[in-house]
Amino acid sequence: MALPTVAPEIPTVDEAGLPGFYVSSWDGFWVRRGTPKDVVVKLNAAVVEALADPSVRSRIADNSREIFPRDQQTPEALRALQKAEIEKWWPIIKAAGIKEE
Repeated sequence: MALPTVAPEIPTVDEAGLPGFYVSSWDGFWVRRGTPKDVVVKLNAAVVEALADPSVRSRIADNSREIFPRDQQTPEALRALQKAEIEKWWPIIKAAGIKEE
């Protein structure tokens, strides 16, 4: 995952004395299970193209958001990120007894 560059003057969590306390937010696009591979490839290509557009990049940066590097803009990378997030947060959710409402 890319390191934050939005506010370099703000200390990192590690520098602030909370090593290992990391929370991030990210965005992704999902399609229904069983969507044909060629459709997924076409949609992903359109998103990648949009994210490369300077005006889109500028709007995203204006909202203090970052765009993942190109090699992380794939369905496989999103799947790996989601899996890692589930593995990280599920034990905490379970231990805290958090339930869906």
